[in-house]
Amino acid sequence: MVDPALHPGWPARLAWGPVELHPPQRRDAEEWSRVRLANEDWLAPWEPTAAAPWAARHTPQAYRAMRRAVLRRAAAGTTLPFVVRVEGRLAGQVTIDNVVRGALRSGNLGYWIDRSVAGRGMASLAVALVCDHAFGPGRLHRLQADIRPENGPSQGLVQRLGFRSEGLLRRYLDIDGDWRDHLTFALLAEDAPAGVLSRWRARASG
Repeated sequence: MVDPALHPGWPARLAWGPVELHPPQRRDAEEWSRVRLANEDWLAPWEPTAAAPWAARHTPQAYRAMRRAVLRRAAAGTTLPFVVRVEGRLAGQVTIDNVVRGALRSGNLGYWIDRSVAGRGMASLAVALVCDHAFGPGRLHRLQADIRPENGPSQGLVQRLGFRSEGLLRRYLDIDGDWRDHLTFALLAEDAPAGVLSRWRARASG
């Protein structure tokens, strides 16, 4: 059970056009496993270092264990986890993690998208929807995205949505077998007074 005072705006379902977002569901396990296994080469360079092989970490059983842990953290008010569906098919995840309330009211943005739908603006749309939810019903003020310097497409995604560069974090996270530098980007609620989705729509129509 989620205390709305502890975690405003959660649980939630978001949608616009072909993109839907919902909390992780138990029935997503098989589909999530298939998508993650098919995207190993696409995703592994940006994932945290792990002792177990990719295949072992992406079974339906691994998904169910991950889901239980994530939903416990969501109930505690420290994360907003969403599964992304594009035209009804599971195609990624967007998460606002490390949520801090009080004077900071901040969270860290993370996301991944199925390679088969990359390049169509679907990841940007999904992130825009989650940002607007975080700033609105979620009552956050700041979202931070930390991205490896080598990941140009991900940097482009957040910059198109209005995130601003705030500097270099040296050897910040243990990713793909080593401590990696990250560039940090941030978006404040007042940076998008008309909403992040409206910014995405303006770029998409232009």
